[in-house]
Amino acid sequence: MNPSLENIKDLSLTSDNADGGSLTVEQALANLESADLGLRFYAAWWLGRFRINEPAAVTALIEALDDEADRTPEGGYPLRRNAARALGKLGDRQAVPPLIGCLDCSDFYVREAAVQSLEMLGNPVCISALIKLLAVGLEGEQLISKQPDLSQPYDAILEALGTLRATEFAPLVKAFLEHPIELVQYSAARAMYQLTQQPVYGERLVKALTGEKLQLRRAVLADLGAIGYLPAADAIAQTLAENSLKLISLKGLLEHQVNHITPSTFSEGAIKVMNLMDSLL
Repeated sequence: MNPSLENIKDLSLTSDNADGGSLTVEQALANLESADLGLRFYAAWWLGRFRINEPAAVTALIEALDDEADRTPEGGYPLRRNAARALGKLGDRQAVPPLIGCLDCSDFYVREAAVQSLEMLGNPVCISALIKLLAVGLEGEQLISKQPDLSQPYDAILEALGTLRATEFAPLVKAFLEHPIELVQYSAARAMYQLTQQPVYGERLVKALTGEKLQLRRAVLADLGAIGYLPAADAIAQTLAENSLKLISLKGLLEHQVNHITPSTFSEGAIKVMNLMDSLL
């Protein structure tokens, strides 16, 4: 199944309760132990959505990573997926070893969720495990000959390696600039900019903003915001995409600028980004 379709399926199960309803922390924890698989699935989502960073919640979600009851006919583990996603949002690093263990799960989407949460938790101890997954698509420092290889969530892995500053593995990341899937290429460019700070990789993303597919332009907006590539500001503002997404991307640029200046001053770049954001409101 296409990853985007799987995500839509997951969201559809929780959209009716997106405001949290009347669920309490105690009820959510109790529901994680329920025989009703739907209640368990929703409880895991709810704990992550509302950032319930309590020891009991973290413990219960870690235990859910080994769940065998909630299994799809195709062999997926929906509860494990939601638990893995939630643990990244809670920010407790005791979840890092169990999430690393999830990288061996047979469910593609569990592995993807685990990678994304490991990126959020920011502990570099997971880098070697991420490289092991990335290496599935490589022969030495080159892509495997059989392409496109869709066996691993390469885009998520590459983004995590960039965020975690796995600089020594830049040659392996660079190989994925030639991957036939554009989203993977963009994730590789995003990571390479983070690992090297070389503008050529930021400019590759800027060029991608003129692509024909809206879905890809949306993804690149997120990539540029994540790396804070200031020279992309004008291109972001002019991209044919929703203003809300452009504002989020520009906010990423602004945050990177603010993090590198004194509180009482704003750089020319920061002022420019704020003006562009004002023009989109």
